[in-house]
Amino acid sequence: MISAYTGTQIRAAEEPLLAAGMGAVLMQRASYGLANAIVHELQARGRRLYGASVAVLAGKGNNGGDGLFAASFLAARGMRTTAVLTAGAAHTEALAAFQRAGGRVHFLSDANASRLAAEMARADVVIDAVLGTGAQGGLRGAAAALVASLADVRQTSGGPELMVACDIPSGVDADTGEAHAPVLSADLTVTFGAAKVGLLADPGADYAGRVHVVPIGIEAELPWPALRRLQPPDLLRLLPQPGRRAHKYSRGVLGVVAGSADYPGAAVLACRGALAAGVGMVRYLGPPEVAHLVRQSCPEVVCSAGEVADTHVQAWLVGSGMGPSDSHQLQRAHDAVESGLPVIADAGALPALPDVLGPQVVLTPHAGELAALLKRLGADYERSAVEVNTLGAVRHAAALTEATVLLKGATTLVASPFQDFYSQADGTPWLATAGSGDVLAGIIGALLAQVGPDVGRFRDAGIDPDERWAAIAAMGASLHGLAGTAAAGGGPLSAGRIAEYLPEVWSRLVTPPDV
Repeated sequence: MISAYTGTQIRAAEEPLLAAGMGAVLMQRASYGLANAIVHELQARGRRLYGASVAVLAGKGNNGGDGLFAASFLAARGMRTTAVLTAGAAHTEALAAFQRAGGRVHFLSDANASRLAAEMARADVVIDAVLGTGAQGGLRGAAAALVASLADVRQTSGGPELMVACDIPSGVDADTGEAHAPVLSADLTVTFGAAKVGLLADPGADYAGRVHVVPIGIEAELPWPALRRLQPPDLLRLLPQPGRRAHKYSRGVLGVVAGSADYPGAAVLACRGALAAGVGMVRYLGPPEVAHLVRQSCPEVVCSAGEVADTHVQAWLVGSGMGPSDSHQLQRAHDAVESGLPVIADAGALPALPDVLGPQVVLTPHAGELAALLKRLGADYERSAVEVNTLGAVRHAAALTEATVLLKGATTLVASPFQDFYSQADGTPWLATAGSGDVLAGIIGALLAQVGPDVGRFRDAGIDPDERWAAIAAMGASLHGLAGTAAAGGGPLSAGRIAEYLPEVWSRLVTPPDV
């Protein structure tokens, strides 16, 4: 599991070591780790180190010091190094080491920003070491002009080959992921001590590239993480596996209230997602014409025109493909939430639900739906406001509704009302296709029915049982992303293929590599 922390948490963890006089040691560990990561990345790309050119954009603080020290290590490997001091000054010891290693220094000004940007773009590697985790806001003045020009040159000419962010891309908020333009998009972010929250939440994740964590000795001082990300070993531990004497009821029964005359396919896709995710039985409630289509596509599903109170299940899925005029379906969705059972509430159900729910209710809006939900609850959000601060928006929604909220996107964020957070980014842009969210709802619904009651499974995995609903939603998002990536194979896909590939992905996760 990847654990991520705010800049405040990282600085607090560093404090005992700084008080003990180990500041220089921490910087050396960070800069040496940064240099090694760059070496390994170049080698992986088949590039020679000797003679390669490295440019450092160095701020005046410790972040700039990390970058300058790293460049001095790279110079010792035969690389040509240049630094642009963006604030007219730099970390004294780091700058001295850089110059002793033969590095050239430029002082940035308004007059030379464009020229230096063009020069930096010709380097093989550029290290962005202007602003660190303690910075407030974005770049200003000549530094902003330099970065904007470099970003423009990179977009048109493709250079430099490798853009590396030191700890965090300058202009990205380490605590929230908000991005204050201009920001350079990194191919690799080398971050110190632990991952930062802003690297795992959009839009910050857009600029981070691949994230590599360098341990520097503060790890034992870190508190409970502000954000977590499940990895395949976590899924292996958490995913259900039927016992020898399992039967369809013991493996979980999911009730589905979805689909309408306008969007009957949503019910089919939700059911297919649930079946692919291993639930023992799916019971569908809905209009006869939708039930007929479900029977044709998924003969395993038990269809009925009955009511929630008469349907025995372990969890409910409601909302996929429903509209405001589907009064009977909306009433069923409301009844499912009132039942107290775990519920995944998607799309069309959101406007019909009570304002205050519970952690066992998982809401799955996209950015526009989340903005509408927050507005309904009295918070002044437009879609654009959600997109520039996804973590803040999903946190706010979970606090207001007291539900578990999953915000769909390139990075899927999950927030519990207890303020436990997950971030998953296992998918592909090809998942942005009609019906993909319906399959996701089915996957999460199946997991709610199967593992929701299994408190011990989560306790054994180091997850607070009260927080298991958020973990289940994150599991579903991860499976959905992995299956979508496998189904796409680098090209387009339709939503139904996500469900088709899910059993194969599941099998790879739970089968030991040597089998």
